[in-house]
Amino acid sequence: MKKTPIKKPKKPNFKRQEWFRYKKLGESYRKPKGKTSKRRRYEARKPAMAAIGYRTPRTIRGLHPSGYRDVLVCNMADLEQLDPENDAGRISSKIGKRKKEIMLERAKELGIKILNKGL
Repeated sequence: MKKTPIKKPKKPNFKRQEWFRYKKLGESYRKPKGKTSKRRRYEARKPAMAAIGYRTPRTIRGLHPSGYRDVLVCNMADLEQLDPENDAGRISSKIGKRKKEIMLERAKELGIKILNKGL
């Protein structure tokens, strides 16, 4: 069965107030706290503030864009516990090339999708 890819809703690129004015501030978002801040008061023509309403829906939160649940696999036992319908494996970077090839063959037999084949 083929999963449908996830389409997450678009959201604005939240940047810190006056990030363009002072280089030392950086772009990483901080909530405006000033008494007279136009952005804090949601005045027109000001960039959007981060809010709970922009959060990803619970049904797709934490899923890989392919629609599968991303599971880190460190050994063969972890690989065999995966559910091919809902889970996709990501082979740990600590696994060597020889064992990774063996794991990829076993995953193919079990019908499990591997997200980082890399070969």
